[in-house]
Amino acid sequence: MCNIVRKKQGVSNMLPKSDDRPNVLEHVSENVRRLRRAAGLSQEALASAAGVSRRMLVGIEGGDVNVSLATLDRIAAALGVFFPDLVQRPDRPDRSRINAVAWVGQKPGSRATLLASATARHEVELWSWSLEPGEAHVAEPDAQGWQEMVYVIEGILSVRRGDLENQIPAGDFLVFASDQPYTYANQTDSLVRFIRNVLT
Repeated sequence: MCNIVRKKQGVSNMLPKSDDRPNVLEHVSENVRRLRRAAGLSQEALASAAGVSRRMLVGIEGGDVNVSLATLDRIAAALGVFFPDLVQRPDRPDRSRINAVAWVGQKPGSRATLLASATARHEVELWSWSLEPGEAHVAEPDAQGWQEMVYVIEGILSVRRGDLENQIPAGDFLVFASDQPYTYANQTDSLVRFIRNVLT
């Protein structure tokens, strides 16, 4: 299960080319072809299992067609993998930083970016946080297997885990295992606002 919720209404095309982001369609092409071969499936067999035409699948593997997110979901399910496995860079298997544009609209600025993915065993909590200057939240370790995803909306968030400290500016994010003591802190003179997902 992909832990980023994607509403399919109005979401139609992948972004075929971008100068400042990974070429997602190129990654999809390589990933689908590699995973299909690893599964020992022909193009016809995969197309049938995913409910798409063989022509569509040939185009996807050739990197010369756009494809809907719903179609990619079906292909991922037929391959027995997850949606992020199809869109992330093949040489970067770490799902904690995918950062790939998966959809663009007709107007500039309309886009959907898959930032990261992590496996959840039971549920996902969605939190909205704000920290005033000098404020900190010290958290005890969670159970093994728990993870946190944070996306900073405003300011610079400090995340401390033992001797490791990350400074996350607005527009950036961090995914980490929370089965260790950790602290969210605002070490600046301005308000910090961030979105926090807790995956249990």
